[in-house]
Amino acid sequence: MNTGLVSYRYASALMKLVAGTGNGEKVYGQVLALSNSLAAIPELRALIDNPMSVSDSRKFSLLESALGEEEMADELKRFIRLVMKNRRTRYLRLMLLSFISQYREEHNIKVSRLVTAVPAPELEERLASEVKRRHGDTVIFEHRVDPDIVGGFIFWIDGYMLDASTATQLKSVRRQFIEKNRRIV
Repeated sequence: MNTGLVSYRYASALMKLVAGTGNGEKVYGQVLALSNSLAAIPELRALIDNPMSVSDSRKFSLLESALGEEEMADELKRFIRLVMKNRRTRYLRLMLLSFISQYREEHNIKVSRLVTAVPAPELEERLASEVKRRHGDTVIFEHRVDPDIVGGFIFWIDGYMLDASTATQLKSVRRQFIEKNRRIV
């Protein structure tokens, strides 16, 4: 069985359901939270994936508790119950990831990574507004602080990388000096 096809079809069904109800943003946020919980807590993922571990009602309550105090959207409840009824819970995480991908594509949401030497929220805002201005896309940042880059930033989006870090520039200058010294000797 092609797990990618199964997860894609279920995610597409959830996309159509939320498009009809207009509750897509809330469901998207909850799907993100569930997906992050399943990724961060291997024990939860093992319980959900294993058809013999616990009952479906217990799995459902575990998924609800993964959202914290927020009540699960009706569309997501219906979706999870359908997945459990059809004995597809072992594909649930793949379905959630597929839904996230489809939702982002439909709503022009790009995920990018930004690495800076110090926290730089103003840089995030400038980059987000520039991407929005040029392409009309909304940007979600995965920001990481890495003092090893000394200064500047490294920005990834859609497979492209912009490396404006001081560490890379210093390496480039060092490489140029080494090449020039080889010619002299």
